[in-house]
Amino acid sequence: MPKLDRITTGGGDKGETSLVGGSRVAKCSLRVCAYGSVDELNSVVGLIRCEELPGGLLGKLCLIQNQLFDLGSELATPPAANSLNQGWGISQKQIAQLEDWLQETNEKLQPTATFVLPGGSKAAALCHLARTVTRRTEREVVALQQTEDVEPLCLPYLNRLSDLFFVWARLCNDEGRDDLLWQRQN
Repeated sequence: MPKLDRITTGGGDKGETSLVGGSRVAKCSLRVCAYGSVDELNSVVGLIRCEELPGGLLGKLCLIQNQLFDLGSELATPPAANSLNQGWGISQKQIAQLEDWLQETNEKLQPTATFVLPGGSKAAALCHLARTVTRRTEREVVALQQTEDVEPLCLPYLNRLSDLFFVWARLCNDEGRDDLLWQRQN
């Protein structure tokens, strides 16, 4: 477990940061962008947790925040330092849990025949924000995968998570009854 006894080190003052294992990279590197988006997503999940939520969602969001820390750690570890990060990554079991939650939530939702706009309740709007940040994170991980090795389970996890935030947004809108529906404007 890391010990945070000093937050300001000055080590990043020249635009570089340290990865797991100690190697230094530019703060704009694909790896840093990917795990930085995971960190941003975790902050959005924290905002969702501040809202009044349907039963059971708060505990699930807490689990997801911890999993996002694991994912961020996985992405902050370059292939050369992989042995330092054993057991911190995303597992197939976590992906299966997201799939179970997706199915469980879908069974509660009112069907829709059109696109759903972000909004409705504040909790739903924040879930939509989490969905879009998850999708951006997914794109950044794909870009990183084109240049470096990345744990293959990262993408399925993010893909399921973005779907889950979509259905949870609908759940927060009275199981879809209060969704804002897209209406063609021409």
